[in-house]
Amino acid sequence: MSDSLFSDPASAMPVDAASATPQPSALDTLIETVAKLRAPDGCPWDADQTHESLVQYLIEESHELIDAIEAGSREEMIEELGDVLYQVLFHADIAAHTSGEDFDIQDVAAHMTAKMVGRHPHVFGELSLDTADDVVAAWDGFKAAEKPGRTSVLDGIPQGMPALALADKVIGRAQKIGLLDEDLTPAMSIGSEDELGPLLLAIVAGAKAQGLDAERALRTALRDQQDEIRSAEADVADAPSAVDSPLSSDPFDAGVIGRPSDL
Repeated sequence: MSDSLFSDPASAMPVDAASATPQPSALDTLIETVAKLRAPDGCPWDADQTHESLVQYLIEESHELIDAIEAGSREEMIEELGDVLYQVLFHADIAAHTSGEDFDIQDVAAHMTAKMVGRHPHVFGELSLDTADDVVAAWDGFKAAEKPGRTSVLDGIPQGMPALALADKVIGRAQKIGLLDEDLTPAMSIGSEDELGPLLLAIVAGAKAQGLDAERALRTALRDQQDEIRSAEADVADAPSAVDSPLSSDPFDAGVIGRPSDL
């Protein structure tokens, strides 16, 4: 038989040993790029940035990503996701070189992995949740176990959200604990988002024509609404028959959120 059939396995290895070295992934290369830009011999502007100075760019890039999701192409999605990812890596690199913070992107990733595993015991544990609705119903319990220091259903809502998004979040949280008047007759029938959009735009336009700030007006109303929700939670907590937590399912139906009386 030919000797070639019994050749040394080593002879099948690449001649250039360097070619066998695992190549860094695109993500690894981007992490190294951020580090290079912020290094002493890198870009002075990048080196001067702080968490606070980057907030405006994070907001801007997030909105650009939303635009790409709603109306963009595949290429635009890739670009805008990359811009948001870059912001995350930028903040992580700042933290890695800031005394008292001392964490990097690997710490961020490890924390997120642990968080997602903890919030999905139906995937990584023995709990059985068969439908998306089952998961939604159990989600607040997962979060409550993770953050036992929270005492209100409103805790954790970022108050810097745009007023309309904040209103939707606050009302959604209130609905979960029975503080939304489920029997409320709508002020007007709205059949779809195609009808809702022009109506909201007309309200803002009317406010503008009268010199009113719609964003500020809604934010002010939301502050009052959140005070009412917290007060209702406190009343339930103090009642003799109070449930253990304001996050419990439908402990009462106070009808706190309803239509303004003059509509």
